[in-house]
Amino acid sequence: MTTAPTLRNDITIFHNNRCSNSRGALALLREHGIEPQIVDYIATPLTAPELAELIEHLGVPVRDLLRTKEAEYKALDLDQAGVNDAQLIAAVAAHPVLLNRPIVVTPKGARLCRPPELVLELI
Repeated sequence: MTTAPTLRNDITIFHNNRCSNSRGALALLREHGIEPQIVDYIATPLTAPELAELIEHLGVPVRDLLRTKEAEYKALDLDQAGVNDAQLIAAVAAHPVLLNRPIVVTPKGARLCRPPELVLELI
């Protein structure tokens, strides 16, 4: 008999249920008895300040978190060298589909979990 995962307020997944990597990371957390706080950032987009804080916590360049194959990326000319971090963050705030996922934040740190197994390093 399997017990239900324990709700963990100190673990958050920025999740898109349409993404297999995101579903995989969430499943791995649950397999390890963790029910994280789930942020559906498509339904409730992050603000530019929230995104900036998350990116700072991740410690990676903004461009590393962009989904460059999305139509919005090309339509907004985000591939241009002159586009700065503030402009990229504003674009993601306006078009949350541009944010790569899943991003998981735990007391051990924050990480883009692609592939999903990377979440295991955070628990």
